[in-house]
This record gives sequence, C-alpha cells and structure tokens, in this order.
Amino acid sequence: QVTLVESGGGLVQAGGSLRLSCAASGRTFVIFSEAWFRQAPGKEREFVAAISRDGASTTYADSVKGRFTISGENAKNTVYLQMNSLKPEDTAVYYCAADTRLGIMSVRPVAYHYWGQGTQVTVSS
Repeated sequence: QVTLVESGGGLVQAGGSLRLSCAASGRTFVIFSEAWFRQAPGKEREFVAAISRDGASTTYADSVKGRFTISGENAKNTVYLQMNSLKPEDTAVYYCAADTRLGIMSVRPVAYHYWGQGTQVTVSS
C-alpha cells in the first residue's frame, strides 16, 4: 500500500510561481515512476509531467514544457513540480500519481495505481 499526499497549491497571479510537493509513504519501494496530472472544471484529467524512480528520465506535456519542472528527492520520498510563468489556463486541481511498473511513465491516468487527494492551483489575471 502506498499513500500520496500533495501540498503547495494556492492562489497566484499570472506570471507567478508555485512549487507542488508529493510525499509518498508506505511501501514506497514498489514505485518506479511518478507523475503529475491536473483537472479543471468540465475537463478530463490531463497529464502534466512524469519522472522515473532514479530521476534520469522525465517527460512533459507540450502545454507546460519550458515552464514546469518535475524533480525528486529520494531521501524524503518526495516528488516536486516547480511551476513558473503560470497562466490562468493552468488553474486546476493537481494530482500526483505513482506507477509500480518499470520504465513506463504513461500519460494515461488509468495506468497509475496510486493517487493523492489533489491540491488546488488558481492563477488569476
């Protein structure tokens, strides 16, 4: 069993920055990749970024490339999402997710076994 808890969301003005954190607990040794997704009202859950267990591989949605950075700190079992140059269209609930399969880093929500509760990010004009 793995538990994921997101934190760091909030309200920022357009152009500002936030750093989200996802802390994993429990059987964290079964995690081989983690990802961030987001979901805005009336929209489907959308892939944002993913990272391999060793941090060597990352991938990003086109909409956030150059603005967001995913990283990990293994000693703390924590994955981060640094979000810069935020836009109103980034407003959503952000979720972290974990996969037990090696080297997949899927963009499909159904591929992930464990999910956090989400943290709200609101970007004002």
